[in-house]
Amino acid sequence: MSESIISVEHVHKSVSDSTGTLDILRDIDFHVPARQTVAIVGASGSGKSTLLSIIAGLDTPTRGTVRLAGQDLFALDEDARAALRAHKVGFVFQSFQLLGHLTALENVMLPLELAGRRDARQAATEMLSRVGLAQRLGHYPKVLSGGEQQRVALARAFVVQPAVLLADEPTGSLDFATGEKVMALMFELNREQGTTLLLVTHDAGIARRCERRITIEAGSVVAEAVG
Repeated sequence: MSESIISVEHVHKSVSDSTGTLDILRDIDFHVPARQTVAIVGASGSGKSTLLSIIAGLDTPTRGTVRLAGQDLFALDEDARAALRAHKVGFVFQSFQLLGHLTALENVMLPLELAGRRDARQAATEMLSRVGLAQRLGHYPKVLSGGEQQRVALARAFVVQPAVLLADEPTGSLDFATGEKVMALMFELNREQGTTLLLVTHDAGIARRCERRITIEAGSVVAEAVG
């Protein structure tokens, strides 16, 4: 078995308030080899998005360990986690998360500029052309359709050639036909770049396109399937 690029080791997440303690995740434990495509599936409220946030180092577990590319995420401080994400991780969200005051081209250039890439404009232009938006470089998000915005988000995620792509309900804001086109493009880019894909979805059809499916119910892994 190839070395895991993502290791989730006995992760628990609980939150407490005046009414008591709520267990969001319970002893989540799995490993993802490089280049594998994995869907985390489950109903709304099952803990999928919380788990993805912990794997990204954006949220912290109550206990347990997450290793990304061999690094123990929570042995690092916030700045070091941010630096690791910048070099290793791309994100695609349901709500697109584009910056409204930046054009499509500027949104895609941003992670390259933050990484100090001198070819940011050229690389971003080429990636936007790759996702079919060569004629939309100067457009702001507010004048783009939902499908176009998600394609900008895909271009922004893949332009840095991440080792890992984390996607949270990437078609959740799109109609079926547009969502199908966006997912086809995401899997195509993923194959081209050899990225490891970890995808959160409640859509069984999307999940079946992944090599492996992990089902979560009430914060626990209840099933795994391959193929």
